[in-house]
Amino acid sequence: MRIVRTPLGIALSLVIVALVIVVGSCTQLGASSSSELNALQADIATRQARMEVALTQVPAIAETATSVPTSPVAAVAPILVATITPLPTAIPVPTETLPPLPTAAPALAHQPAQVAVSLSGFTHMWQTWNNCGPATLAMNLSYFGSTLGQAEIGNVLRRHPDDKNVSPEELAVFAANQGYHAQIRVNGSADLMRLLLSNGVPVLIETWLEEDPNDGMGHYRLLTGYDDAEQYWIGYDSYVDTGLFSSIGPYRGIRMSYAETDALWKVFNRTYLLIYTDAQAPAVASIYGDTLDQTVMWQQATQQSQALVQQTPGDPFVWFNLGTNLTALGDYAGAAQAYDQARRLGLPWRMLWYQYGPFQAYEAIGRAQDVLTLADATLSTTQSIEELHYWRGQALSALGNAAEAARAWQQALELNPDYQPAAAALAAARS
Repeated sequence: MRIVRTPLGIALSLVIVALVIVVGSCTQLGASSSSELNALQADIATRQARMEVALTQVPAIAETATSVPTSPVAAVAPILVATITPLPTAIPVPTETLPPLPTAAPALAHQPAQVAVSLSGFTHMWQTWNNCGPATLAMNLSYFGSTLGQAEIGNVLRRHPDDKNVSPEELAVFAANQGYHAQIRVNGSADLMRLLLSNGVPVLIETWLEEDPNDGMGHYRLLTGYDDAEQYWIGYDSYVDTGLFSSIGPYRGIRMSYAETDALWKVFNRTYLLIYTDAQAPAVASIYGDTLDQTVMWQQATQQSQALVQQTPGDPFVWFNLGTNLTALGDYAGAAQAYDQARRLGLPWRMLWYQYGPFQAYEAIGRAQDVLTLADATLSTTQSIEELHYWRGQALSALGNAAEAARAWQQALELNPDYQPAAAALAAARS
C-alpha cells in the first residue's frame, strides 16, 4: 500500500523520528535492563505502524510545490468570517401597479346576421277599423304563443271607437303587462333588424303609409324576416295586401323593399317596439351592449340626426327627428329650433296625429301660444286623439285660462279614461 507523502504525513514522520531519538537517549541514560529496551522498541514500532495505516486513510488532494518550513511556525491570527445575511424567502413584489394581462374577449350570446331569415309561427290577422296597433301587436305576441286577438287588445287600448292612434308606449305597456320584456326604441337600422331577426326576435316598426298623394298616415308593420340577395324585408301587415308571397293558401307575409321601407320608417325617427322573452334576454343584451340603455340610445340618435341634417338639410323629417331626440335629452331650445325648421320645410298634415314632441318643446320654453295654435290646427282634422286635447289644456293653463284648460283635459279623459297625464293635470287644477 502506497503512503501518500503529504505535508501532514511528513510532519508526523519527523515526530516519530524525534521520539525514537529521545527514547534512545533515555534508554542509554536510564535503562536498567534489555527487556525494558525491547518493550520500548516494540511500542514505537506499533505506534509507527498505526500512523502509517492512518495516513493511508487521509483523502488524497492535489500535490503542490509548497515547501515545508524547518523553523517553528509563528502563531497564525484567526480568520474573520463575515456574517452572511440570509436570502429572503420570497421575492418582493414592486408596489407599482402592473397592467392586467390580456384576456380573451367574452363569448357572444347572440348569433351573427344571416343572409336570409324567415321566422314562422305567427298568426296573421286583417285589422278592423283603425285597429292597426292592436292587430299588429296581436300578431307579434302570437309568435310567443299568445292567443290574444286584436279585439281583446283593442278593448284595452282603444277605449273610444274612433280613437285614431294607439301609441307605441301604449303597445309596450300592454306587452309588459303580459309578462314580456318591451322597449320603445328609436334610431333603428337595417343591420340591427337583421341581427334581431337572425336571433329569433321579430320587430314591430312604426312607419308612414301613403297610398294616395298627400294622404299619408301612421301604420305599424311587423318584420318577420328578410333576404339580402333580393333586398327585401318580410312583413306581416294588417292592412296592405300588395306584394304578397302568395295570394292563395296560408298567409306568408309581404315583400317590403329595403329602400322604400327605410323611407317610410324615417318619418317616425325609425321607431320600433322590441318585445322579447326571458330566454331571449341574454341574446338581446349581447346584441345591444351599452346601447340598450335609453340615454345612450337618445344620445346616439341625436348624433345621427345632426349628421343627417348636414347631409340633407332640405329634408323636413331629419329636422323633425332631431327635434324629437333633443326633446328626449331635455334640450328644449335646440329642439324647438329643429321643429321650426321642419315646419318651414313642410310636414304632412297628419304628422301631429302621432308625434307630440313640438308641443312639449314649445311649452318648456314658454311658447304656449304656439302650442295652442298647433293643437287647434290639428284638432280641426280630427277630435279623436286624447294627446291633442291634453296639450291644448296645457297651453290654455299656461295662458291663464283655467276653465277651458280643465274642459280640454276632461275631453282627453272621455276619449281615454286611462290617460294619466290628463288625469294628473285635472287633479292638480282642482286641488
